[in-house]
Amino acid sequence: MIKENTLAPDFELKDEKGELHKLSQYRGKDVVLYFYPKDDTSGCTMEACNFRDDYSAYEKSGVVILGVSPDSVESHDKFKAKHHLPFSLLADEGHKVCDLYGVWGKKKMYGNEYEGVFRTTFLIGKDGMVRKVFEKVKPAEHSAEILAALA
Repeated sequence: MIKENTLAPDFELKDEKGELHKLSQYRGKDVVLYFYPKDDTSGCTMEACNFRDDYSAYEKSGVVILGVSPDSVESHDKFKAKHHLPFSLLADEGHKVCDLYGVWGKKKMYGNEYEGVFRTTFLIGKDGMVRKVFEKVKPAEHSAEILAALA
């Protein structure tokens, strides 16, 4: 997994409208890069909606929020529209960026093992350096936790 005080690896992914985003295009701004398992599941919806509800605080501070999951562009478009999300969702269908950031691996649920995304957030500074890594995120509390770290 990418560590604090290291340069965040650059990447390029399509958003919910099919437009390309490069992490490096956000230099000069703080970035909340959050990885989540799946669109429209209970925890992921709660996390995204909390970011949405707190969005004015992020916007006021000039912070960019980027959500990343292995869902498709089309899935992201529906999820974003359904929940009125004001930030970009990036489609990492081959989980290359998840692999790059070390947030893809074996998980267990109800006794079943499978591969998927570890719910993780990277707070990236204006200089492109990882300021803080949030692992094993609790969706209900996460946006407040990030806002406190930004203060």
